Amino acid sequence: MAKDKKKKIQRPKALPPKGFRDYFGAEVVERNDMLREITAVYHRYGFDPLESSAVETVEALGKFLPDVDRPNEGVFAWQDEDDSWMALRYDLTAPLARVYAQNRNDLPSPYRRFAMGPVWRNEKPGPGRYRQFYQCDADTVGTASMAADAEICAMLSDTLEAVGIPRGDYIIRVNNRKVLDGVLELMGLSEQVELEDPAVSKEQIEENVTKMNVTSIRENVMRTIDKFDKVGENGVRQLLGKGRLDSSGAYIDGVGLSDDQTSIVLSFLNAQQATNGETIALLRDLVVANSTVGLEGVDELEQISALLQAQGYGPDRIVIDPSVVRGLGYYTGPVYEAELTFEILDEKGRKRQFGSVAGGGRYDDLVKRFTGQEVPATGVSIGVDRLLAALREKGRINSTAKGPVVVTVMDRDRMSDYQAMVAELRNAGIRAEVYLGNPKNFGNQLKYADKRESPVAVIEGGDEKDRGVVQIKDLALGARLAAEIETSEEWKAQPAQKEIARADLVAEVKAMIARAAE
Repeated sequence: MAKDKKKKIQRPKALPPKGFRDYFGAEVVERNDMLREITAVYHRYGFDPLESSAVETVEALGKFLPDVDRPNEGVFAWQDEDDSWMALRYDLTAPLARVYAQNRNDLPSPYRRFAMGPVWRNEKPGPGRYRQFYQCDADTVGTASMAADAEICAMLSDTLEAVGIPRGDYIIRVNNRKVLDGVLELMGLSEQVELEDPAVSKEQIEENVTKMNVTSIRENVMRTIDKFDKVGENGVRQLLGKGRLDSSGAYIDGVGLSDDQTSIVLSFLNAQQATNGETIALLRDLVVANSTVGLEGVDELEQISALLQAQGYGPDRIVIDPSVVRGLGYYTGPVYEAELTFEILDEKGRKRQFGSVAGGGRYDDLVKRFTGQEVPATGVSIGVDRLLAALREKGRINSTAKGPVVVTVMDRDRMSDYQAMVAELRNAGIRAEVYLGNPKNFGNQLKYADKRESPVAVIEGGDEKDRGVVQIKDLALGARLAAEIETSEEWKAQPAQKEIARADLVAEVKAMIARAAE
């Protein structure tokens, strides 16, 4: 009888879930350094930190996920044992609305907070698009003053410059949801009017959308406007009308607006002029006679522009741009977007602008979901991962983090001596470690130090111990040779190595690290 074959063990694949990735030393250090820079600016502006739960109830998160047609499918959600549904937060704004509504009687008004951390979106991943990413938010809750919006824009400008994006390499674009509402009113697409209303003629809208309600058409118009920078004026014209062929040859159905309605939208999108004042004047001409809400939006843009000008933030940093939409799902007033204007090469070697790294706006209805009362709020969110990618693209960030000083082990029976050395270095504020692998092959210790990007290696054999000295090696000079060195004698012969008194260890290591940094 044949022996039973052993059942093959099914081992899990050592892979992260689709759309997720791991971050190693240098990347984490870079992110933490950037977060410290951003925190310093937010703190300087008087904002306080808030750390809310990464998990919220699905009810609290609401249906406000940007750029997703069916928001509940855009979150990672699960049902708890009491049948309630919970989800990982998809941004840092929805949790703020819940926190403020819950603690509003104990919080100052206005409440100014900043928050930083990962968010999760259950969306289709793509190149450079992950399901977990970092955001940095700053929000002011409890004031309707346009000074709050102007302050957010100024702070965003200061933040970009603080992390290494110089003036001239970015622009912050500002628009207002109310102005767009005014333009939609001019088209017969008021938020309060449905197609069944006799005031709206069916001739205004093409036959293929006559059964759609006005809300759906408004959403389609806004989504189309948001593509203005990608498809241009002619592309938007086609998408607002009957449709167009995309780059793959597929036909995309249009919104079905009339030529007159499309012309109104395009006049709005092309309203940006040489100065903010001229842009505001043209927007006022577009809405003044026919829309109260549109005129209110223009007035708010004028206030923001004046407040920014008074602080020294001119159109070289912040401009009024009617083409900014920001996925206007929950925005109720001003919206802003920070765009990096320098060129990069895409995956096909073509030049293109880097694009948006931050955005936000006013959302006066978000807290109302909990309280029943309108609570004005405005804020901005910075995409940390995209901002880091931009700095790497421009060569303005060091992608290698220096490792610790490595104290090598020449005699395993003298581990207490090596631990005493490393304790002295750490107590002096120097990052340091003792080699804890097999010390038999000294060359492997040097290769380890090289892989760790260590600035200095410390060597003390029995002879050095007896003479009260140690050898220290400047690895910034010797790194390229480390892989070729196999014995301690070869290591000592290198010019970057020097013998020092044991008592001078801390001072000499500090000096060597300083020289390497220079």
